[in-house]
Amino acid sequence: MTKGDVSYLRATGIPPPASPASSREGSHTPMSQMSNIENDWDDRDEIRTRELEEARARATQMEKTMRWWSDCTSNWREKWSKVRNERNKAREENRQLRTKLEAMAKECTASKRQSEELKVKNVELHKKLGINVDVAAEDNVTVNDVDKKSDSNAVNKSESESNKASPVSDVRRKSHPKSEDDSDDFELAEEKTNLAGLKLDEAQKTLIAERGEKSVLMKTIEKLQLELNSQKTKYDDLKQSKQEALLEITKLKESNKDELSRVTVELEDEAVNRSNMEKKLAELRRELERLQRENAEEYGKRERLETDKFSLERENKKIRIQIEDLKEQIDRKSQQTSAMANSDVKSLQTDLSASNKELNDLKVAYTRLKKTLQEKNTELDHSKRRAEQYEADVKKLRVRIEELKKDLANAEDEADAQGNSLRKQQRENDDLQEQLENLQVQLNHAQNRLQRSNPSTVKSRTPSVKSFDPNELGEDPDSDDSDLDIET
Repeated sequence: MTKGDVSYLRATGIPPPASPASSREGSHTPMSQMSNIENDWDDRDEIRTRELEEARARATQMEKTMRWWSDCTSNWREKWSKVRNERNKAREENRQLRTKLEAMAKECTASKRQSEELKVKNVELHKKLGINVDVAAEDNVTVNDVDKKSDSNAVNKSESESNKASPVSDVRRKSHPKSEDDSDDFELAEEKTNLAGLKLDEAQKTLIAERGEKSVLMKTIEKLQLELNSQKTKYDDLKQSKQEALLEITKLKESNKDELSRVTVELEDEAVNRSNMEKKLAELRRELERLQRENAEEYGKRERLETDKFSLERENKKIRIQIEDLKEQIDRKSQQTSAMANSDVKSLQTDLSASNKELNDLKVAYTRLKKTLQEKNTELDHSKRRAEQYEADVKKLRVRIEELKKDLANAEDEADAQGNSLRKQQRENDDLQEQLENLQVQLNHAQNRLQRSNPSTVKSRTPSVKSFDPNELGEDPDSDDSDLDIET
């Protein structure tokens, strides 16, 4: 209402319509409640969004740590593969060097064998040459030494030729005064000396060739020995490098084992934490889904209430507009005719009262709707609590059923045990009955023997025998056994 309208009403003295304070107060309280509910929902949404952001940040941090661990493991694998490749290369080099050493050793052994064979051949040739020289000495043929050096070969040849000529001339000189028989011997001796000279020449040539081959072989042996020494030094260096590499590998293995154990422990911890986080995330998702459903339901209710509120506000606006129109009409009519003002004011007052009544009715209906909404919310909460109580009761009943099942199983076990004990007792009773029957038979036999032996004693003992009862024996077997022992 405007100021002019209020001043006009005060001036005219018409009492303004009583404002429905109770209806306003009733309408004010649910609005404040709605605002409080909205604030609570906003706070809850903010808390949930914060929790979701924290969970996402934790998940991203976990992913980063897992990536870092995967990078570390990949780097360690690359280093380990490099060390393995180096180790394999060193092993291959060692194998190659071993094969080379074996080949060189085989060559050395072959060369040694060849040198030994040559030495043996030389010795054999020396022996053969010594035998030929002895034969020539028997035939009075003088031959110089054969085993001289290669530098004096020509001198040896000239000396041998002169030596060959001298015995021939001596033989020819001596052959003149001798007879024809001696001439045949000299011819044979000359032939032998010629053959010996030819053999000596061939032996010297073979010796020279063998000495040359021997010198060549010695040079090759020296070269092979030098190569062997160099290969040995290389092999020693490779052994040292291999030992150093093995030490480094062992150190790397120990360090990598420690790192691996630490990494595996951390990975297991991370996996456990991740599983826990996943479980928590699943629970949070379930809670979120549940809260989203509840939020959707509450949002639907809120929209309905807002639509009702907007409709009521529109009606209020319409009524206010009508009131303003009526007031304007009243003002116009009051300006035009002051006489008709009272009647018009009365009619307007009636209209105003009717409109106020309608407004009050609408507000009362609004408050009733709010109350019904609150009651339904309370009923919903009660139903939720009852459902939770029912669930708890169901859980308790299930636990009680499980306990009863366990008790039943225990009772069945006890019943089985009692049945077994009863069966055992029955078996014992059967055994005792059989023993009693055996004792009865023995007793009868004993009585018969006693009757046969002396009938006088039997007469005195008959009452005691007649008083014997197997049932009494079953009741007190120890006393009956003692009596029987005494009687016998």
